[in-house]
Amino acid sequence: MKENFSLKPFTTFGVEAKAKYFVEVNSAEELIEMLQPSNAPTGHPELVEGLQPLFLGGGSNILFTKDYDGLVIKLNLKGISKEVLNENEVLITAQAGENWHQFVLYCLSKNYGGLENLSLIPGNVGTSPMQNIGAYGTEIKDTFVSCKVVNLETLEVETFDLEKCRFGYRDSIFKQEGKGKYVILEVTFKLTSNIHAIKTEYGAIKNELENLGILNPTIQDVSKAVINIRQSKLPDPKEIGNAGSFFKNPTIPLAQFEDLKSKFENILGYRNGDFVKVPAGWLIEQCGWKGKQIGNVASHKLQALVIVNATGNASGKEIFDFSTLIINSVKEKFGIELEREVNIL
Repeated sequence: MKENFSLKPFTTFGVEAKAKYFVEVNSAEELIEMLQPSNAPTGHPELVEGLQPLFLGGGSNILFTKDYDGLVIKLNLKGISKEVLNENEVLITAQAGENWHQFVLYCLSKNYGGLENLSLIPGNVGTSPMQNIGAYGTEIKDTFVSCKVVNLETLEVETFDLEKCRFGYRDSIFKQEGKGKYVILEVTFKLTSNIHAIKTEYGAIKNELENLGILNPTIQDVSKAVINIRQSKLPDPKEIGNAGSFFKNPTIPLAQFEDLKSKFENILGYRNGDFVKVPAGWLIEQCGWKGKQIGNVASHKLQALVIVNATGNASGKEIFDFSTLIINSVKEKFGIELEREVNIL
């Protein structure tokens, strides 16, 4: 147990924030033991009984705007296992502390298909179901089977299947009524091992494969294309602090989109029934934010959807205030209120 511990190295934004108490756990047993009221920091049982502990995975979807006056638990659970279902399907289970991209690469090395379009997404496996991570026409829910969690009220291990997780666009039960009530220990996916469903129709994957001279892509080829595309427009958190996409792509009624189309004929949108998903990056760029810097914070020069710690010295509050300016600007011009995808603390 460490006191007044800096969290800066544990988040991809790289902002300074301290945890009053900090501990790392390497197994479900260690986690449950740590959550017992009798194991709270000496003289501070309220940290377990009253103040909700904060659980950190890869730190890729969180922004600290202040110090955390409580207990932060870093989840380092590691391990990958498999169960063969039949000649074309396997169940792959990864512990919460496994790095997501390394897990995807592991699956590809075994020729297990289904996660290749999700290559190079930052973070750990344990946080992937929380917001139903997705990219290039694929979401977690497409291959998700179940996850094991610790119920923070009973300290018992429970299993959540696909239906119980209630996945939506960047959403799940863990961000709604289950928020703060569970900690994910491991996640199980059903992947293909022989005949794969290749998805190349979304985004620039087809073009990138053509540039690579690949006509009949494998799942490994699709992953390579996705990695190339992401690296070409998304900054590496190891080089400049960021949390990837800062905002969700808003979904608006078709009538509202058609009204906007009459005013902004170049507006982009992807229709789904009576609703249209509008790229947040396009909206932000049209408001003049792409590449714009204020103090220590900027909108990335290649992708307006990404806010960066431009100087490495930004505070969480500076980044939050910068995002508020963007939200207000987009709402004023388009009448659309952007929603932050990053968790704010």
